Amino acid sequence: MSEKICIVDDNRVNRKLLAGILKKEGYELLEAENGEEAIDVILRELPDLILLDIMMPKKDGYEVCEELKRDERSAPIPIIFLSAKTQVEDKIKGLDLGGADYVTKPFDRGEVLARVRTHLKIARLTKEIMKANQELTRKQRRLNEDLDAAAGIQQSLLPQEAPDMESVSVAWRFMPCDSIGGDIFNVIRLDETHWAIYMLDVSGHGVPSALVTVSVSQMLLPNRGLLLKKTITPPPYYEIRRPGKVLNLLDREYPIERFDKYFTISYLILDVKEGFIRYSNAAHPPPILVRRDGTLELLKKGGTIIGLGGVLPFEEGEKRVGPGDKLLVYTDGILEYENKQGQFYGQERFYEILLQLRDRPIVEVVDGVIDAIMNYGDHNPPRDDVTLLGLEFKEALH
Repeated sequence: MSEKICIVDDNRVNRKLLAGILKKEGYELLEAENGEEAIDVILRELPDLILLDIMMPKKDGYEVCEELKRDERSAPIPIIFLSAKTQVEDKIKGLDLGGADYVTKPFDRGEVLARVRTHLKIARLTKEIMKANQELTRKQRRLNEDLDAAAGIQQSLLPQEAPDMESVSVAWRFMPCDSIGGDIFNVIRLDETHWAIYMLDVSGHGVPSALVTVSVSQMLLPNRGLLLKKTITPPPYYEIRRPGKVLNLLDREYPIERFDKYFTISYLILDVKEGFIRYSNAAHPPPILVRRDGTLELLKKGGTIIGLGGVLPFEEGEKRVGPGDKLLVYTDGILEYENKQGQFYGQERFYEILLQLRDRPIVEVVDGVIDAIMNYGDHNPPRDDVTLLGLEFKEALH
């Protein structure tokens, strides 16, 4: 379709002169002989360009321009002023009101065509950009909706309520740095006396990392055979896999080449009857035992990241726990939370706040740690996922 130009001039000769120049170029032309008629024609036809005389009866060009720029329908249309005025102040006034350019009388055919072509081209490009932006906005809206849905799915894989353990209290906080994150954890009942506890942190952030966390969390369900191995005899016809073996199986299942991702993990088995923890870490920040007497013990045994294909074995560690002891499992988002100066919260502050809160119930310990790190960084959004899981062993372990 040919582009539409509206010529506004109270002088009939000027209108015919401009129409003669532009008609040969194939443009569709509209005409108006005063300001009021111009506004009516322009709002009805919405041309692609306006050639607007300044000195007219009823409403001059400045008034017409100002009114058109206030109306969202006509505001984007470029306006080229037509005037015999050559004073700089007159030109500035028109440009300040939203005009795009000036053509002075008497008209030069070459100048008129050059300015018309230029501003029509700019208008076309502007429309294309606006259309592209609208499409991007639409796609971004859909992407945000998908991300929110994915975040909801990921949240559903986290514990929905505290595990039913008479001898252990459990609390946690999970703060993804994006709408979805690369951290995930769980506390899973294996049998009457054994519970599996894991926390993992997939490299990177966003959807790719979250997809890996979903996949791994499904692999770590008791019915998938990774945590429990079926046996023929003797009863109970299953064997609880040791932590080192679980990490070895994950290492085989998730080579870096599969998703172009690796992850760290702490995997622990808690025997609530004997008050005993067996664990192994794959390059994950070591879980911390806060003893009742105020000492801290780091559970450091383990190996390298998951994804290297069994380069090194995963060592196991064992710890007894008693009444009043607390176990904290976390991701490095806590240690690497930054203040405004770019300084990390760090291990020393983390250990210090754990000791300060050691006599509090575990839910207050977990909340207190998160409050402390957020205060340290003036509540700036974390750059990495922040996850903290706490267990408190009560007076009678059984």
